[in-house]
Amino acid sequence: MAQTPSTMKLNIDSDAFDFELWAPALKKKVSLDNHFKFQNPNKPNKPNKPKGYLIVFMCNHCPYVIHIAQKLSELTREYIANEIVVMGINANDVENYPEDSPEKMIAEVEKRDYPFPYLYDEDQEVAKKYKAACTPDFFLFNENKKLVYRGQFDDSRPGNGLEVTGKDLNQAVENLLNGLEPLKKQIPSLGCNIKWKKGNEPNY
Repeated sequence: MAQTPSTMKLNIDSDAFDFELWAPALKKKVSLDNHFKFQNPNKPNKPNKPKGYLIVFMCNHCPYVIHIAQKLSELTREYIANEIVVMGINANDVENYPEDSPEKMIAEVEKRDYPFPYLYDEDQEVAKKYKAACTPDFFLFNENKKLVYRGQFDDSRPGNGLEVTGKDLNQAVENLLNGLEPLKKQIPSLGCNIKWKKGNEPNY
């Protein structure tokens, strides 16, 4: 387990990169835009577009992801109810880390009760575009797909005794929903390094 921080190299106000990735549990490909129409299908007066987009680079076996998984599931359910598109992305090399295989991603969705699509970035190109480095790594965009937050879930880490609250990400989401400026203080996330395929390591 190599402890790795977020790069923080995707600048605030950067545009989101679109993608279309396979969601093993849903048995279909999902993009930033095509999933919104399936969220909250019974909600009346649903807007024509999301209020924001949250992308979480994550995996099955990382202790940092496991540490926050329950709270992540709870909070993202609230975000989705507030018309924010949420997507998890696993970019790990599954040949060398078979515990992160697409088949086991399906089991992970069921185990954690994740309410969002959990996508497989097989060639790792989406992770590279977002300059993602660790699991978990969070990227929050506004309704116009402009970056407003990249950083940690909260201060809690495995073994440090702090309660898992998601306060940093939650505050960023609150600011977004209330039309406030992005958080001035954004602390890098910390987790396991993304398991890059040999020869495919990014140079950022």
